Amino acid sequence: MNDEEIKSEIRKFALQNAVEHEGQTRDKTILAKIMGNVPELRQKAKEIGPIITEVVSEINQISLEEQQKEIEEKYPELLEVKKEKPQKESLLPALKNTEGKEIITRFPPAPNGYPHIGHAKAAVISEEYAKMHGGKLILRFEDTNPGTERLEYYAAIKVGMDWLGIKYDSVEHVSDNLDILYKKADQIIKSNDAYVCTCSQDSISKDRREMIECSCTKQSVEENEKLWHKMHDEKGFKEGQALLRFRGNMQSGNTTMRDPALFRINTKRHARQEQKYKVWPTYDFAGIIFDSISKVSHAMRSKEFELRKELHHTILDKLGMEKSEFIFFGRLDLEGMPVSKSALKPLIENGKVPWYDDPRLPTLEGLRRRGIRPEAVKKFVLSLGLTKNDTVSPFASLEAFNKKIIDSESIRLHMVRKPKEMKVTNLPSNELELPNHPTIDLGKRTVTVNDSVMIDGDDANELKKGESIRLLGIGIFKIVEDGSNLTAEFISENAENIEKKIQWVAGEPIKLKIIVPDQLFFGETFNEDSLKEIEGYVEQAYLELKDGDEIQFIRFGYCRKESTHQVIFTHK
Repeated sequence: MNDEEIKSEIRKFALQNAVEHEGQTRDKTILAKIMGNVPELRQKAKEIGPIITEVVSEINQISLEEQQKEIEEKYPELLEVKKEKPQKESLLPALKNTEGKEIITRFPPAPNGYPHIGHAKAAVISEEYAKMHGGKLILRFEDTNPGTERLEYYAAIKVGMDWLGIKYDSVEHVSDNLDILYKKADQIIKSNDAYVCTCSQDSISKDRREMIECSCTKQSVEENEKLWHKMHDEKGFKEGQALLRFRGNMQSGNTTMRDPALFRINTKRHARQEQKYKVWPTYDFAGIIFDSISKVSHAMRSKEFELRKELHHTILDKLGMEKSEFIFFGRLDLEGMPVSKSALKPLIENGKVPWYDDPRLPTLEGLRRRGIRPEAVKKFVLSLGLTKNDTVSPFASLEAFNKKIIDSESIRLHMVRKPKEMKVTNLPSNELELPNHPTIDLGKRTVTVNDSVMIDGDDANELKKGESIRLLGIGIFKIVEDGSNLTAEFISENAENIEKKIQWVAGEPIKLKIIVPDQLFFGETFNEDSLKEIEGYVEQAYLELKDGDEIQFIRFGYCRKESTHQVIFTHK
């Protein structure tokens, strides 16, 4: 797209949004729409930012009637009744080697932390491929690292999958089936394709770097079998004294082939098995064996494991087991929102973030609490397609998908900050009926207005005697007194070219704490102002909403009701 085409696209979205919101639009709203609807511009957020600012300023300076007229002349397609588009089969590329196979995929999280947007990507892609082919999805807990796994993490992963709406056909726990893996180890020792190594970790690392075989490789099969049994014996080797290593190729340019560990001793308490086992398999062994046993046809993996493909295929060949088709994809991060456990854990431990459900975090709990819908997460993930390139996406891209879902369900309410009283005179009626949504029938609410309303303090400070304003839902008023005796007189229900549109509350508004999350990091720097608390006052209709309901506070943004006196800001 050239500059003129980009500007035209931005203007189209800005006009549409302004008409939907009584003649006004915002930079961030249009950026989110562009990010969600124009894929080729997603990597150009910084470049198009100034253009969006310029266009939004132009749109906000023309009347609603002029905006509608321009849409009719230049973008008539925006006025057509939107027809339900047929669902595309998938945004993912077709799977290879599917003919004559039952398609089985798996999502294999390790229960060592809370699930996040990266887990969502792996789960959604795996489920989508299973659905495309009428196949099955396995949820497999790769729980073979005692000391890092906790029961709460198993539960959190299941809760996260249920929230996302991921439908899995069966659940596996690798730790329930160690005996199967031990038998496979026996087999690979007997064929002299694995040996027990008693070298120190430092020595092993040095040998692997220098591509040197250690003396343990010269042990006979019988010696290795005895040492293998000694690894299991309570009175045998202790933690760190012995490993079962695959006999790969110490001269290989692929470092993963240099005799990697298949089993190691770990005497820490296991979350489910407690102290039942002391010898535990590594990922290089457990995952691929269970893929083969469970007849996984296509295994989705993050690209960091691509180098291990040669190793995994070699191990399976030695065992005479079927291989899955491997599909690799890049990591998904949200800009300024850390995903990895190594980044999240210090934030919790150092008190920077209270817990994993903090709305600033890209954990599934954090996203849910913020008001991000699971359908938005799934659509966002699938919109990225399947690529080996790592993706660092602005949060605005996810916002765009979320807004499309919540906009039609979000009741509009008035909320003001730093409230200031404004007397109102000449009202046509004290009983007002306000629509809960400007374009969709979500019902109406009745509001009683007597001789005054509360308006936002910032709005009040800008009002000058003699100017005209629109009190949203009532009509046009003229300011007859400003300052401490602020007074407005009703003129009419409608008038053209009234730029100032002001929300208000009447009667006894509800005091609210509004939690406003922002980007956690700018580069490597923690944003100390990433969580703000705002005091707001909302109309009484708020009390009728359930906890978890989404609201749009007019001229402020979408929020999720968390309790009677607290909401979480979702996005604009």
